Amino acid sequence: MRHIVVFKYKPDASPAQIDSVTQAFGELKNSIPGIVAFEHGVNNSPENKNLGFTHVYMLTFEDAAARDAYLPHPEHKKFGALLGELGVLEDAFVVDYSPAESL
Repeated sequence: MRHIVVFKYKPDASPAQIDSVTQAFGELKNSIPGIVAFEHGVNNSPENKNLGFTHVYMLTFEDAAARDAYLPHPEHKKFGALLGELGVLEDAFVVDYSPAESL
C-alpha cells in the first residue's frame, strides 16, 4: 500500500522549516508500526504542471490495514500538530493505492 502526500508550502516557508517537516515525517517510520519505507523528494518535472505542489513524500505500508492504523495514530496526529504550529503549509493532496500487477 502506497501513501503519497504532496505539499505546497507557503512562499515564506524557510528551507529550515521544510527540512523540519521532512525530518518529522520520515521519523514516523520509526514510531508507527506497519510503515516499511519512507521516501521524499522535490518535484523536478520540466512539464511545469505541479500547480505549486513541490515536495513529495511517500510511505509504503505493509497493507491497507497498516495504513488505516497510521491515520489516527497519536504520532501521526503529533505530526499534523507540528504542521499547524509551523504554519508553513499552503495545501496538500494525498493519493493512496495498491500497486497493480505488471502488464
